[in-house]
This record gives sequence, structure tokens and C-alpha cells, in this order.
Amino acid sequence: MPRAQGAAGPGGPRRTRPSRVWRRRPGRPAAKRNAARRLSAGQPTRAGGGAMRPCQTSRQTRQCGYGCSRLLAAAGQGSSMVRIGIIGIGFMGKTHWDAAQQVSGGEVTAVCTRSEKKLSGDWSDIQGNFGGPGGQVDLSDTRKYRAVDDILADPDIDLVDICLPTALHKEVTIAAFEAGKHVLLEKPIAVQLADADEMVAAANASGRKFFVGQVLRFFPEFDFIKRALDSGEYGALKGANFKRIISSPSWGENWFANLPQSGGPGIDLHIHDSDFIVYILGVPDSVYSSGILIEGEYAQYIATHYAYEELGVTLTAQSGAIAHGGRPFEHGFDVYFENATVQYNSSWGSPLCVVTPDGVEEPELSAEDGFVREIQYAVDTIANDTEPTLLSGQSARDSLALCWREVESARTGSVVRLK
Repeated sequence: MPRAQGAAGPGGPRRTRPSRVWRRRPGRPAAKRNAARRLSAGQPTRAGGGAMRPCQTSRQTRQCGYGCSRLLAAAGQGSSMVRIGIIGIGFMGKTHWDAAQQVSGGEVTAVCTRSEKKLSGDWSDIQGNFGGPGGQVDLSDTRKYRAVDDILADPDIDLVDICLPTALHKEVTIAAFEAGKHVLLEKPIAVQLADADEMVAAANASGRKFFVGQVLRFFPEFDFIKRALDSGEYGALKGANFKRIISSPSWGENWFANLPQSGGPGIDLHIHDSDFIVYILGVPDSVYSSGILIEGEYAQYIATHYAYEELGVTLTAQSGAIAHGGRPFEHGFDVYFENATVQYNSSWGSPLCVVTPDGVEEPELSAEDGFVREIQYAVDTIANDTEPTLLSGQSARDSLALCWREVESARTGSVVRLK
């Protein structure tokens, strides 16, 4: 049966399937540029001692989509740890913290939040639409900051992982580049395109690496589709439908409900699938959307047809915060190839299935979490000094532009051409 590489979806690994910025000082000293330091040949070690934890089995090494096989292959050369500082400890900050504990070659050395309770290690109030509840976290070996300027001034941080509300992304991201840090930014890159353009320009001017967490590319079920399409294993792609539905979020101090700050579900939620479609097929020739618009500008629910004229495929995607409270988060797809149909739905509690004339298969997918793979990719890219092509700021900016064109189509009732 075919195998895929990548990472597990929301809720953790599965064995069988794939306001204001808080600031203290007006100035921010530029931190020293921290290049990856090479140790002498031998076993790679963590800063402060202790061996790095590679994958424990040969299967895990084979199935790692990013990092592990290359990391182990380079183990004879060795490398220093990439030191990570997380800014913002809410639902996504906790998600990134948990994922970073499983990364090889990187470690969280500092966190930044205004909450004294969270700085004490009490994260019990954190909740979200997937994953486990918050709890007690040991921060005894982690530097703790209350002000963004202070964590950015820390010379012992290489990568800042920004998990703040979207409205704060531009200011903190640009400040991080000015401080000489690499940046991993939770999606979406911004709400407005002009802000995204400024952020990409700041990254280019700084010479630092800019990653935007379009994490769907690392989920094993979605990675399976990408690999099947690239390999042609099931023949040409004929059509697909992607779906992503939640109830209105009740976490995150309700910032999501502030539509100018979050962009609403048509941006914050729908960008997952729009980005993935562009990732596998490129920018469509045109889009036609309908949906439920709030204030005539923000989509609570949106359904889009993506036209690829030369490819002759029919793709659709629907997303929204339209479900009633208590309904579980749902995402998935039906993808139709010439010789197979691939189905996945997170709410069914069943693995990805491949339906062919010979029957139904359940391919064995990587058991690694998508957020682990995302952070591992960032760490490896910094350590190896390569370009962050898979999670580039420009790619995230272009996906944001596509989402706004979809909203435009829903608002005007017209086909919007992109080429």
C-alpha cells in the first residue's frame, strides 16, 4: 500500500493515518545575528548538554517528511541548537510549545506573555478547537518576558515564534526582523495585503528567514494528496472538494469576533484550504464564490469554485464558522483521480481511504504531528541556511490575496479573474 510522509493532523498523532502590543521601551537594540554554529564531528548535542533525540525507529526516519532523515544523515557533522522564543501564550502558543518539545535540533528557551498566571506555568485556562486542554507547564528552565521588546533584545534567541492575534502580526514581525531574528509566524500572515507586503519587504531587507505557518502542508492526509498528484500514482486529477467547518470560537479573549482584526472565517479559516489548493496546483485562472457576508466585507461562510482552464479540473472548497456550538471541528476532502477516489474527514474518526476498482485501502501515514513537522522544517532551514520555500512569506501573502479575491466574488456575485 502507498505510504506518505508528513505529520499528523489536529488532535495529535494517529497511528493509522496519514489590543495593544505590550512594550516597555521605544527602542529595540538589534540582536546579534546568530548563525548556526558547527560542532566537531560526532554526536549532535543540545545546548547545555544532553544528546539530541532522533527518531527512535528506522520506520520513523523513513516517514519523516522533513528534517529527521536529513538531520540524522548530517549527524556526523553536528550542529548547535536553534533557540526559540515564543511570543503569545494562547491556544496556538500552547500548540507550538507542545510541538517544539518534540523537535530535534531546536528548543524553546524563552516565552513572552502579559499574563502572570501563564508565566507561572498555569496554562489551565487555554482551550481551542482541537488538541487537549491546558494544564501546568514547567517553565523553570525557560526565560520569561512580559514585554515584546525584552524578548527581542535577548541575544540567545535565534527564532521567534509569533502566536499573537492577527492584528498584531505586522508590528511584532517587523520589530523581530529589525532585532535580527528569524521569524515563524502563525497564519494568516496578516489581514490586509498592504501589511503583508510590508512584512515581506522587512524580511527581505533584514536577511533573516521568514516562515508563515500554513501548517496544512504538513498534515499527513493532505501531504498524501500532494504526493499522489506529483507521482501520478492514481492518474490525473479530475476534481476535488475541500471542507473546513467550525462553530464560532469562544477562546482567545474573543479577538476572533473583531472582524477587522481577524478577517473573519473567510480569511482566518478558509486560508488553510485556499493555500493548499495553490500549493498543489498553482494560482487558479479565476474564482467564483458565494457565501454569508457580515458587514458586506467579511465572510462567515464561503464556498468557492477554482477554475483551472488548461488542467480541466473542477475544484471547490467551503469553509466557515457556521456550525452550532458543541459540533466538533471538521475538515477533510474528497479528491477524484482517474483511477482512485481519496476520502478523508476528521469528524468521522476513520483514517484516510483510497477507493479503487480493487477495493478500499487505508494507507499507513506518518504518525508525526503537523505542527512538529512545521517547526522542525523551520529549525532545519535555519540550521542548514537554506531558503524557506515551503513556508515563505511571499507564498503566504499570495494566499491572503486569493482569499480576498474570493470574498470579492461573493460580494459582487461575479467571476473574478486572477490571470
